[in-house]
Amino acid sequence: MLKKICSGIAAGVCICLGGAVYLAAESKVVGAILFSVALLCICYKGYALFTGKVGYVPETHDRESNSVLLFALLGNAIGTVLGGWVLRLALPNLGAAAETLCAAKLLQPWWATLVRGCFCGILMYLAVSIYRDNKTPLGILFCIPVFILSGFEHSIADIFYFAASGIVSLRAFGFLWLVILGNAAGGMLLPLLNGLWNKGGRHGA
Repeated sequence: MLKKICSGIAAGVCICLGGAVYLAAESKVVGAILFSVALLCICYKGYALFTGKVGYVPETHDRESNSVLLFALLGNAIGTVLGGWVLRLALPNLGAAAETLCAAKLLQPWWATLVRGCFCGILMYLAVSIYRDNKTPLGILFCIPVFILSGFEHSIADIFYFAASGIVSLRAFGFLWLVILGNAAGGMLLPLLNGLWNKGGRHGA
């Protein structure tokens, strides 16, 4: 259990690095591209990231995989919350940028947050699966900027942003759980469709 949580914390710290450079970048495009360093480090080091693992639930759906997923989420939250708090104190400019970003997020309708989380989950599954299946970082380098520039919501990154912003409220807590649910639904969508496709005896291009 401790090993799983520590792996999740390590992944959370990596997300802090990506989130920090995104907040610091003057250009959204540059920041979105550089955010990719987070998932690159997580994948190459083998750390446990909730949004990278939830898409594999339809394939494994066993007790061990579910425990890894839950401990990953717990560790991710610990790593991003602690990292966000520390960076807010050390780099007030990042805290101010995070506050502006999070205030805008809280104005979204609940269903829009869910949809944004879902589409981010799809891209996260694609990024990780392309890396695993083809041993290439290209999926990461393209999918990460796409989800950021599209305005989709990544639950673990959002936990970091809210921690760095200093915003603590029931509305923020509800927002984060909507994104987590959206990421989970989106991450599992393509694997579930792929399972139905294979059962039908058909194959992709």
